[in-house]
Amino acid sequence: MITTSVAEAAQTLKQGKVLAYPTEAVWGLGCDPFNEQAFNEILRLKQRPIEKGVILLAGQISQVEHLLKGIDPTIREQIIQSWTQRANNERATTWLLPADEHIPQWIKGNHTQVAVRVTNHPLCIALCNAFNGFIVSTSANPAGLEPARSLQNANQYFGAQLDYLNGDLGLSREPSKIIDASTGTVIRA
Repeated sequence: MITTSVAEAAQTLKQGKVLAYPTEAVWGLGCDPFNEQAFNEILRLKQRPIEKGVILLAGQISQVEHLLKGIDPTIREQIIQSWTQRANNERATTWLLPADEHIPQWIKGNHTQVAVRVTNHPLCIALCNAFNGFIVSTSANPAGLEPARSLQNANQYFGAQLDYLNGDLGLSREPSKIIDASTGTVIRA
């Protein structure tokens, strides 16, 4: 199914299916992060090992507020500013945050932290809000291939194996940078 309806796309996620959707820079694959079967389907589609973990994408800070509780207030403010005070063409920032008991082990992979991004992409915000929470976000490509940059490209990779939310990519040229909140270390520049 290809849709432009955010409500239909959110329903796809709630039904335990995988969804391809445009993000700030590339197309992503998403699912309900609490549905292990859907998550395993993403790993199968991408040929990605579970040990790596994935990014969680939120439409607003309140959806991931619980993960910011133990963070030093100065770092917490830096994280929030990176998510809220960014131009549409500026590269997004994903933060590695301490995972709490609500984050499934399969999301973290072999890590104690979880990768989290609050998006400013209007379609992704609407999708997370319609889903009523954060979703899995990993690039739409089989391992070793370039991330999809169009619906056509994502469809060439995955065909009828999943559903698609059609829309425009954001204005960023590169996937998000990743920073470890506990050390300030840039993991992906």
